[in-house]
Amino acid sequence: MSDITTGSVTANGLDFGYLEAGPADGPLALLLHGFPDSAHTWRHLMPELAAAGYRAVAPFMRGYAPTSVPEDGAYQAGALAADAVALHDALGGGPDAVVIGHDWGAFATYGAANAAPQRWRRVVALSVPPISVMTTAFFDYEQLKRSFYIFVFQTPLAEAALNRAFVEGLWRDWSPDDGRDRSQDVDRVMECLAAPENVSAAIGYYRAMLDPSRLVERYAAEQEATAKVGEKPVLYLHGSDDGCLGADVVAPGGDLGAVEAALPPGSRAHLVPGAGHFLHLDRPQDVNGLILDWLK
Repeated sequence: MSDITTGSVTANGLDFGYLEAGPADGPLALLLHGFPDSAHTWRHLMPELAAAGYRAVAPFMRGYAPTSVPEDGAYQAGALAADAVALHDALGGGPDAVVIGHDWGAFATYGAANAAPQRWRRVVALSVPPISVMTTAFFDYEQLKRSFYIFVFQTPLAEAALNRAFVEGLWRDWSPDDGRDRSQDVDRVMECLAAPENVSAAIGYYRAMLDPSRLVERYAAEQEATAKVGEKPVLYLHGSDDGCLGADVVAPGGDLGAVEAALPPGSRAHLVPGAGHFLHLDRPQDVNGLILDWLK
């Protein structure tokens, strides 16, 4: 992490903390993390992007410390997409910028690319396919069991449940059993969720996911953009051993045809062998290679 520095910027009415690597005048590469995670999740990809000439910026998503908690309580995917577009502007991005998102960051990536396609040259999404594929996945019994946490987060017990042991359990269940120590990543997550309002923010993403009454009208256009098929081709990557969103439902028999059909023309989809939900950490060399090849 020695070549990765910290910074802050105001965008879409929020103060975003971020990690940064690469030349200040390079094309912007915006890296968006998910749950339960932090900007540190991009520590393997950022130096590679920097070496390729990009200014890689990984913000802490809304509500994740040190980024501020939104006063309007907006945590829908459309709000995350609006943040990405606003960050593009605030960070001086041009039409040569690229956007890369994992988990909730993937939702933000789809929305940002579809709402403002002129801002992005290339688009990459990891671990969460388009919403049309996600919707069908939830009708699978095994997937419903994997997604138990989403339903726990709809209850008043959620804030009490989301503690370090819970986060450790998710990282353990969602990753391959390869003996690798994931405590550093959990440490970073818990720093982001240090205050009760940060915990409520992380849960708020999931409450807005299933409760339409929580959708803020201000982000209606971006919310719609997260679900449509846009014009920018997308590189989609999924781990073969993903314990959060199983490859058996996203890519039955190893076939990602349903994902490719839900993406814009010219898109590509790859299943990364031996990788779990955090595939960019499980198989960084493979994932970095696929992403950098796509960006070329």
